[in-house]
Amino acid sequence: MTILRQPTRAGVRDAAAKVAAILPPSPIYVHDVGGVPITFKAECLQPVGAFKLRGAWHRLTAIDSAQRESGVVAFSSGNHAQGVAWAAKRLGMPAVIVMPADAPRVKREGTLALGAEVVIYDRATESREKIAAHLAHSRGAVLVPSFDDPWIIEGQGSTAIEAMSQMVEARLPDVSHMVIPCGGGGLASGMALAIPDAKVTVVEPEGWDDMRRSLEAGWIEPVGDNPPPTACDALQTPLVSERTFEVLARRDAKGVAVSEAEVRAAQRWAAAKLRLVVEPGGAVALAALLARKVTPAPGMLVVLSGGNVDIADYAAAISAE
Repeated sequence: MTILRQPTRAGVRDAAAKVAAILPPSPIYVHDVGGVPITFKAECLQPVGAFKLRGAWHRLTAIDSAQRESGVVAFSSGNHAQGVAWAAKRLGMPAVIVMPADAPRVKREGTLALGAEVVIYDRATESREKIAAHLAHSRGAVLVPSFDDPWIIEGQGSTAIEAMSQMVEARLPDVSHMVIPCGGGGLASGMALAIPDAKVTVVEPEGWDDMRRSLEAGWIEPVGDNPPPTACDALQTPLVSERTFEVLARRDAKGVAVSEAEVRAAQRWAAAKLRLVVEPGGAVALAALLARKVTPAPGMLVVLSGGNVDIADYAAAISAE
């Protein structure tokens, strides 16, 4: 049974300690943008290619030993799927992941390779939440949402704790502004809790920028009808949660949206300047910076949140001008 609670900064610090005990920190890179040194946190270099294992590890390690035998159920287009599968395998727990039929093959294959069972659904006609809830109930498993969960939020926030320490060690300016990819807002809200004095900007693909519109309106706004296609599969969240929205609204976070062309340009820049493979959804924060939708400033931390992209799609993205 899930204990009702809210994510806290203390919980983020606990999660950071848990993650530090099992994984080395993902690297940071510093590169000038507009004459200003900007710090990039390369979560694309995590063992599963994305930050999602942070929240998964914090959540699954909070499940008591008796409940672990029944395992977990999650829903994801791929990065959360792999994070949960990775944590479940390490803990010896069964995992079932509900994934859309159009998820990138590299993400589906990565999830299967980690030993999870994958259940496919149609993103356009079926509800992943309903399918996952039914599976969890029928199997007596714990449902692990991709962002609407206090442990998940706290775990993702460990990204900021880690980056802050790395920037201090490198004698870089203190974190003053965090620019963060946003789907459901788990990463952004966790990082906002972690460093309460830093400015927060969330970045989404155009047409899927419901968190931006929600923050501007002061209440939760869903994605509109018939949203445009986007290569940012990891950020196709039709409705953010009250938990993530409230954390970001309290922090007076701002949101911006980027185009598909700006995302591709960011992927090319990351490959050329940082020698990093970054997936579309993982490149949106960088895209906002390069497009000057966010002004470069000392102490800026930009998260490159994932690098799981099919090779053919990536080749097309970085070759297109």
